[in-house]
Amino acid sequence: MHSFAMNSREFLQALMDRAGDTANSLARKAKVPQPTIYRFLSGTAAEPRVSTFEPIARHYGVPVEAFLSDRARADVVDTIFSGFPAKEVTPTPIPVSDDIPIPQFDTGGKMGDGLELRDQPGMIKSWHVDPEWLHKNVRGASAASNLCIVTGFGDSMKPMFNPGDPLLVDRGITTVEYDAVYFFRVCDEGFIKRLQRIPGRGLTAISENKAYEPWIVEAGMDFEVFGRVLKVWRSEDF
Repeated sequence: MHSFAMNSREFLQALMDRAGDTANSLARKAKVPQPTIYRFLSGTAAEPRVSTFEPIARHYGVPVEAFLSDRARADVVDTIFSGFPAKEVTPTPIPVSDDIPIPQFDTGGKMGDGLELRDQPGMIKSWHVDPEWLHKNVRGASAASNLCIVTGFGDSMKPMFNPGDPLLVDRGITTVEYDAVYFFRVCDEGFIKRLQRIPGRGLTAISENKAYEPWIVEAGMDFEVFGRVLKVWRSEDF
């Protein structure tokens, strides 16, 4: 047997190359945020927590210790890659970029398990923006890594946005501290509504489209806030 000296980044890249994974596909399969994987592989962030490595290790069938210990990693590398030519496990360099990835909200992942978004006309998969765009166009975000895209669905929020329009959501805000537009669920159905706290009545969900009546988020409802909508882009046909 022969051993390839790999650090944890190179080890993850080798596993991805062997499986034909990209950062996007791994994020989807392991239910780990894509920006976390991208920044780790590109060397622009410190190593993630053990809890981040655990689902990745399960996905590839390796012990999580292989990401944390040089000795454990060497043993796994010998076992998995000993029959492969060295060129097949040499990590592909990832170009360092200042671009900030903004992924779509994963309605099939842990955060939104089985979430139904009615009348959603397709999805916007992801954006990549530079820091200047983020600085000039997005204010009040809890962190760039908490941003995600939700594709507008239904007509209840017209004219604020149309079905299919992009909405920028901050997943770092999961409580209703003040009146604003939020992305949330009741049971397994997703909603984008203005949530207003009314004394003595609790939260009221309000649509921009006046054809839809406001309704109360009752105390006994299975209610969860996924994030606050920071910005919307309204499309127009010409």
